[in-house]
Amino acid sequence: MPRSASPEDRQAEVQQIITILHKWGIHTLGELTTLGKEELGARLGLEAIRMWERANGQSNRLLKLIRPPESFEERFEFENEIETAEPLLFMLRRFLEQLAVRLRAIYLVAKELSLRITFANKQVYERVFKIPQPTNDVDLLFRMLQTHLENFKSEYPIVAVALSAHPSRAAREQFGLFETTLRNPQQLSETLAHLIALLGADRVGTPVLEETHRPDAFRLEPFLWAVAPKAFGAVPSGQSSDALTTAHTTAALRRFRPAAPISVLLDEDRPAHVHSLDYGKVIEHRGPYLISGNWWDEKSWARAEWDLQMEDGDLVRVHEAEGTWEIDGVYD
Repeated sequence: MPRSASPEDRQAEVQQIITILHKWGIHTLGELTTLGKEELGARLGLEAIRMWERANGQSNRLLKLIRPPESFEERFEFENEIETAEPLLFMLRRFLEQLAVRLRAIYLVAKELSLRITFANKQVYERVFKIPQPTNDVDLLFRMLQTHLENFKSEYPIVAVALSAHPSRAAREQFGLFETTLRNPQQLSETLAHLIALLGADRVGTPVLEETHRPDAFRLEPFLWAVAPKAFGAVPSGQSSDALTTAHTTAALRRFRPAAPISVLLDEDRPAHVHSLDYGKVIEHRGPYLISGNWWDEKSWARAEWDLQMEDGDLVRVHEAEGTWEIDGVYD
């Protein structure tokens, strides 16, 4: 089966046929139509026949209907530079109303908003708002933008603003017998926005345990609205499942985050006295429990952990790393 010619090869073949026709004295479409179709094809091939058919109006070319993707974006350039939030919020409210009307007309909802602000120094600020539950409610969407802009500051005035919506179909979710949805996902979103504005984006999120045995090693990831199913009996993140080796085997360790620094006196390389948090003499100890990890890179760590029973009856977990002692928590 012959391989189809590329557009470049066909273009080169057409140019070659045109050159031959010019040598024959054929320079116009009318002169081309006076030639015999079969004789032309026998001499110059199928491409010459297609050229003859197009010149005689006998060629049909099917059109491919392509619907361009619809863009849901509104933008505005201010005649005068603005330095307060009121004109900006006024335009954003109008943008949301117009976008909501367009989305409802084709039975879609907004799942994400993209805000773009242009300043007088040509810098552009962009922010993407994830909508926990896609909606066209103008009040809810506007409150999300307003909450973010309450703490927004800039050294330069604003000259233009643009807002775009990323559409999707309304979410339909079937829950199981013991699963429930959030009562008001939008209210949770506003609370998270207030926390981010107060504490910073790097201090708000979902804690995720890192793939290491280092105690209390975790990172914060952006909050996810869709919770992945967990295996039955899995230990939730953030809860300790440490097995105690002290006499109180059923006790739970109440960790201090971060661990508190302490001073420890040693007796034959064993903790004998703790100078911190009202603790004093050590009655009994278990350990050391030597643990380490990440020895293969620059994040290497090593520590020795001890379980101590103090003279007042408290059971505590302490550790020593690089000559520094810290108390990790108290056993309940």
